[in-house]
Amino acid sequence: MQSKHKNSASKSSARLKVGFVLGRVFTLSPFALFVDTLRLAGDALDHSGRVLTDWEVLGDTRHLIKSSCGISVAPTSDLVSPERFDAIVVVGGLLSDDVACSRETLEYLKHAASLDIPLIGVCTGSFILAEAGLMAGHETCVSWLHFESFRERFPELAVRPDRLFNFDGKRGSCAGGASAADLAAFMVRTWVGRDAERNALDILQIASPRKANDSQSRAPIKPVDDTTEVDQRVNSVLLLMEQHVAKPMDVERLAKAVQLSRRQLERLFHRTMGCSPAEAYKTLRLRRANHLILSTNRPLIDIAIDVGFGSASNLGRSFRGVYGKSPGAVRRDVAPEAEWSADLKIGPIRTATSVF
Repeated sequence: MQSKHKNSASKSSARLKVGFVLGRVFTLSPFALFVDTLRLAGDALDHSGRVLTDWEVLGDTRHLIKSSCGISVAPTSDLVSPERFDAIVVVGGLLSDDVACSRETLEYLKHAASLDIPLIGVCTGSFILAEAGLMAGHETCVSWLHFESFRERFPELAVRPDRLFNFDGKRGSCAGGASAADLAAFMVRTWVGRDAERNALDILQIASPRKANDSQSRAPIKPVDDTTEVDQRVNSVLLLMEQHVAKPMDVERLAKAVQLSRRQLERLFHRTMGCSPAEAYKTLRLRRANHLILSTNRPLIDIAIDVGFGSASNLGRSFRGVYGKSPGAVRRDVAPEAEWSADLKIGPIRTATSVF
């Protein structure tokens, strides 16, 4: 996937040159991991020469840009021609109503898109690209933590919270955190080569890069046996379940999402989680219902619909079977001891009737 924009007149001789755009209150760790992967891939051992890779931090001013942890970074370049870069990486940060980038910067990103320069959103940088209208027709990868916010802001865009990163050649996105190093390593391997990638990862003490379709590390439900390691495919399905509680996905669709048959997925769940996918789904939906019952005053019928039970009576029957009380009784008895439910495991509903 060598860039068609590379030419000696407009850029350094590095095989991969990246421009960084930092949003206001950007997240420092993914930016640092991304740029350090480039730095360590750019030269032999730890010499840090910009031989194979190069980068700039772009800005419409040279004012310091403060990160979410308070540490500031100074731009190293103006908003120079996007054609100088093989890709432009937008690093986002805290989500708020404030504008993350200046209008001039957003116009710069749109200009880069018009020139077919690949644009990549790191952490909530994908929100910035989406706000600029640059993610239409591209699947966006976000952290499970930001999935609901992205879906509310951009309901027309395809988004998934169950994988580490995505890059289709024109747009990329990643969940943030350590996945920034995985995405950067993928780009180094693509543009520069495996030796450079291996050099960077060895120095970063990363045994091997994770693949784009590896699941995010958070497991919405733990196995009954806490010593059991959750299979990547099971974790991906659990993340999908968690993001589709109002209109539950059927087991066939969940299995297809991780390239398994329904029977294979069910066997995998029984082996690693001690229950069926349907029972795990029911656990997640009841846990969401319990959270809403304890933390809001919303009518029980609204909560029942929000978690896919359709009616307060259906929710009540399933809820009593697990919690031993009706939703109304739990709400009336709100007390610190009621918070045990946040740690609900699958075990109590192993014999529950399938909701599919």
